[in-house]
Amino acid sequence: MDNSTYVSLSRAAALRRSLDVTANNMANANTVGFKAQRADFRTMVESQQTGADGTSYVLNRGSYLDGSQGQLTRTDNPLDVAISGNGWFAYATPTGQTAYGRDGRFSINQRGDLVTLTGAQVLDEGGAPIAIPADTGTQLQIASDGTITGPQGATIAKIGLFDVPGIADFKRIGAGMFVAPDGSNARSPAADSKISQGFVEESNVQPVIEMTRMMEIQRAYEQAMKIMDDENQLRQQTLSKLGNTA
Repeated sequence: MDNSTYVSLSRAAALRRSLDVTANNMANANTVGFKAQRADFRTMVESQQTGADGTSYVLNRGSYLDGSQGQLTRTDNPLDVAISGNGWFAYATPTGQTAYGRDGRFSINQRGDLVTLTGAQVLDEGGAPIAIPADTGTQLQIASDGTITGPQGATIAKIGLFDVPGIADFKRIGAGMFVAPDGSNARSPAADSKISQGFVEESNVQPVIEMTRMMEIQRAYEQAMKIMDDENQLRQQTLSKLGNTA
């Protein structure tokens, strides 16, 4: 294949990746706490020995996380909490992993643990599961810093809010959760975040924008494929003429 074919192929591969990312965003437009993902591409220029301008290829650089704030929706459920800011909740999953997410729809299981809808234990600021006393019920007060107090005003625990460097490179495990690919646990307290009780944070995906982006990607992908088809037909015609000449 010549350079023009490689250029078209690199563009088509990049567009296919963008389409997959956009489709995943669309599928999670109603997922509480979901953060949209964006494909990240760069131009790679291959220099020419003749001194002419190089050939530009599309280089896949992975993806990055759209950290913009999702809309807060009031539920008045005392166990629903939403984060304002860049912080993340920490969870202990049923499989023993430490995960991070923004879905604050919590409940209390039969053992008295504060858990997510998927059964992951919510962790406190020290990284330990949060246990709610049996006689407390759901009449809890949760302050903006995550401090949980019971009906009598006694402090029970403090929900952890963490800054997680490099979370865009973490593995998504569903339910808006991320786990470190190497099992590391690098995090620090989130100083710029606060909690709102009785609210949930909606997905930051904007369906109309994502749909428009998907249509643009599909058109560009079809164009890239057409260019490769045209080049292939031209090559076949050239070889056919050369064969007839010989």
